[in-house]
Amino acid sequence: MNEEKQSKVVLYIAMSLDGYIAQPDGSVEWLYDVKGDGGDNGYAAFYNTIGTLIMGRLTYEIVLQLSEEYLYKGKPCYIATRNPSQYENAPDLFFTDEPMTELVPRLKKTSKGDIWLAGGGQMVQVFLQEGLLDEAVIAIIPKVLGEGIPLFPEGTVPSSFELSRVEQLGDIALLYYSKHTSS
Repeated sequence: MNEEKQSKVVLYIAMSLDGYIAQPDGSVEWLYDVKGDGGDNGYAAFYNTIGTLIMGRLTYEIVLQLSEEYLYKGKPCYIATRNPSQYENAPDLFFTDEPMTELVPRLKKTSKGDIWLAGGGQMVQVFLQEGLLDEAVIAIIPKVLGEGIPLFPEGTVPSSFELSRVEQLGDIALLYYSKHTSS
């Protein structure tokens, strides 16, 4: 039987020691002065495994502020929004209000690599609730922000994962988790 490998949905995200992915205003500048591996802390290797991205509208707007050029050019990116008609699709950029329970299975069959759930906390909440997240790679940044946007917002459903690997990159700990499967 020659069965094609189906893409996985992977959350790849950085989090402060106290569980925040951004400051209250959405900014992530606090990430840039941390001692990692002296390079990109494994980002390029991860990004090369990705065929498609999914993110929420708020994350998309923050990404636009990070660089003059769109960071994920050349890879299909789906932006979840309640009002997709307010935005104009562009090459590789698709605004959608399609339920994730319909979009994700379709993308798993067609993506030319894994699917990166690029954020944010509300999207993580939806993916956990619907059982759509296969793996999580969480970079623990050695900073306490005290307040901000949590990775797991209040009301997130309880979920179990299995630790598959831990990697140290300077002061950053990279934790690799797989969806918990019952035996």
